[in-house]
Amino acid sequence: MNVGKRGVDLLRSNVLNRGTGFTAVQRDELGIRGLLPPRVTSLNVQVERALEMMRRQQTDLDKYVFLQGLLGRNERLFFRLVMSNIVETMPLIYTPVVGAACQNWGHIFQATRGMYISYEDKGSILRVLNNWPEDDVRVIVVTDGERILGLGDLGCYGMGIPIGKLLLYNGCGGVDPRHTLPIQLDTGCNTPGVRNDPYYCGLDMDRVRGKDYDEFIDEFVQAVQQRFSTSTLIQFEDFAQANAARLLAKYQYECCTFNDDIQGTAAVALAGIFSALRLPGVQKDLSEHRFLFYGAGSAGIGIADLIVADLVTNKGLSRDVAKRSCWFLDSKGLIYAGRANLTEEKEKYAHENPPHLEDKSLLAAVRALKPTAIIGVSTIPNSFDSAILKEMCNLNERPIVFALSNPTSKAECTAEACYRETNGRAVFASGSPFAPVTLEDGREFVPGQGNNSYIFPAVGLAVCLVGAKHVSDLMFLESAKALALQTTDEDLAKECVYPPLTKVQTVSAYIAYAVCKQAEKEGLATRPVPDSAEDIEKRMYDPSY
Repeated sequence: MNVGKRGVDLLRSNVLNRGTGFTAVQRDELGIRGLLPPRVTSLNVQVERALEMMRRQQTDLDKYVFLQGLLGRNERLFFRLVMSNIVETMPLIYTPVVGAACQNWGHIFQATRGMYISYEDKGSILRVLNNWPEDDVRVIVVTDGERILGLGDLGCYGMGIPIGKLLLYNGCGGVDPRHTLPIQLDTGCNTPGVRNDPYYCGLDMDRVRGKDYDEFIDEFVQAVQQRFSTSTLIQFEDFAQANAARLLAKYQYECCTFNDDIQGTAAVALAGIFSALRLPGVQKDLSEHRFLFYGAGSAGIGIADLIVADLVTNKGLSRDVAKRSCWFLDSKGLIYAGRANLTEEKEKYAHENPPHLEDKSLLAAVRALKPTAIIGVSTIPNSFDSAILKEMCNLNERPIVFALSNPTSKAECTAEACYRETNGRAVFASGSPFAPVTLEDGREFVPGQGNNSYIFPAVGLAVCLVGAKHVSDLMFLESAKALALQTTDEDLAKECVYPPLTKVQTVSAYIAYAVCKQAEKEGLATRPVPDSAEDIEKRMYDPSY
């Protein structure tokens, strides 16, 4: 082995360390004989041992801490464990457990991973980025921590999100960890309970706003391109609604970037809708559906935008007609033309001549609009209650009910409540995982998880493979189509509108290939497209010794 390190320094490198997996010859060559127990163990045995240790932890947060510790000691062992036990470990390294990890970040912090760039670094961000030891960074996930999942402003405690997202790039999308970098931008925090935590690790100041904030973000984007490459993908994650769409609009065609909360969520939701259209009793023509979104944040508007893009691109509808298939209800009631104080994003779906509503409630909106599908992006738990679900069944033979808010505690309804209240008629999907549900008559339902990990790792992999100059909306539309095509008739027979997570690496390869082809079609690819999805799968990161 030619690894550049020897002895204890080698064992302390999580990238190079193999623990008891070093062979006898390697131990002699690398000066580590006697620093390890004498028996050589295979990677598979190490995985079994680590898995046993993980399962002995008392809480899910304890398991998260254990896995992060393993990552800090032996990176390849960590990824082998995760990739071979993806259904069990994904909820532990990302949603829903990452929410609790972020809330307790100062209390579980062990060793730094990634970079923290604070407002105090304004004017010298490039110098700070020069401290990162790897030059070939191809994917960055960055947050400012202002809207972490459905938990609000967590400031620097939001670092768990970029770390978790990139672990899924590696474990699901096969992007080599060496080419990824999680970054927390600290521009303050407006949650007193977070800032008053004695272990809070961020700046003790209110959030920077306006021109100063925009200049800081712009300096960061320019510094990334100077330090690494103009083709380095910057994924904005969990920025507040006021900034998320605005920053995407500003930078989408200035650099290589996307916002997973907006575009990734949209693609995975639309893929679930495409799959739902194949189920018996569901109207097959997307243009015949009416969608009611509960919550009008960036995620919901992103989903609507992608539905509209498909209706315009593939159904030939005008944009105005297509937009009228999507209606929104926010905290102030139905969004319609002429309603006061609407943001620019909400204005896009402020329709003329809205139906009369008895009141501002969701139930009144369902009764008046008669939607075929309700999409929950509100973070208000149990808002899809019995009355809502029963009314959806009164209106439709097979209503579509997507409760997409994360984490699980914020879901608009549980899978069990949805299936029981609708007697199995509703087509259900959620943002966080739910267990299978068996009704009294013996029918079993496997709820689909609209997990963005189907989409963003594959899109990121495609961007890396072809050196995409930008990430277009049509690339996300193609990713939605490709994901839906990976949902088999066997999956749909279980009422599951997504393929099983056990196939996520193979699914990612197929999605990545579709995205590569679309990038080539739009003239955005700077490198040749791989020959096939199988070719892509062979190139994916393999955590073997």
